Amino acid sequence: MPDATFTSPDLTTFARLDELGLEAVGQRVERDRAVIACRVVEPDQWCRRCGCEGAPRDTVTRVLAHEPFGWRPTTLVVTVRRYRCAHCGHVWRQDTTAAAEPRAKLSRQGLRWALEAIVLKHLTVARVAEGLAVAWNTANNAVLAEGKRALIDDPGRFDGVTAIGVDEHVWRHTRTGDKYVTVIIDLTGIRDGTGPARLLDMVEGRSKAAFKTWLAHRPQAWRDAVEVVAMDGFTGFKTATAEELPDAVTVMDPFH
Repeated sequence: MPDATFTSPDLTTFARLDELGLEAVGQRVERDRAVIACRVVEPDQWCRRCGCEGAPRDTVTRVLAHEPFGWRPTTLVVTVRRYRCAHCGHVWRQDTTAAAEPRAKLSRQGLRWALEAIVLKHLTVARVAEGLAVAWNTANNAVLAEGKRALIDDPGRFDGVTAIGVDEHVWRHTRTGDKYVTVIIDLTGIRDGTGPARLLDMVEGRSKAAFKTWLAHRPQAWRDAVEVVAMDGFTGFKTATAEELPDAVTVMDPFH
């Protein structure tokens, strides 16, 4: 092959650290994990208070769980420089928000890997925590927060919906708390033959009020665009649809 096919080996690029504003400066491969020593590429010597230039004071380290390679957990040990302003005395650290959220224990690439592992590959939180070498609660909390930001808070996820399905689902198997959630599905792709169904939302409880409240919170233009609502024989869903989507056609879904 021509020499141009390959470039020099580069751990920074291989581990996708350049996307995080980091540069690899060392590595330690252990039996059960790989540790990559990194530094922040961009200097951050200007005072956030007065704007004067600061002088390096010392360094601290930040440990982040990164996406695993070959199912071997990868840990980033990031050296972060601290500066002190000669004018006002303010002390600050280099900005590492490109690498991770403040106080987060997972890098942005590690967080993305965890979310994709659960949503696309259907791995359990326990398996994701094992792959990242973090506690179950750490992985679960991080995935829930990222899922809400990337999926639930996406303003475009309701675009183009003309057919929806609604049904209840048992999600809690305990003696306390509501066992049911109302699940709303976008069936537009199934109806048009353009793609699969997709989850729009889940609302705690199964009642007319739960579905009616959810519909009432959607913009009027969105409700006017919904042409078909598929459901089971529960009259609460049908009544909520009639009140909030009077022009939509209600049908019995294929499962029922």
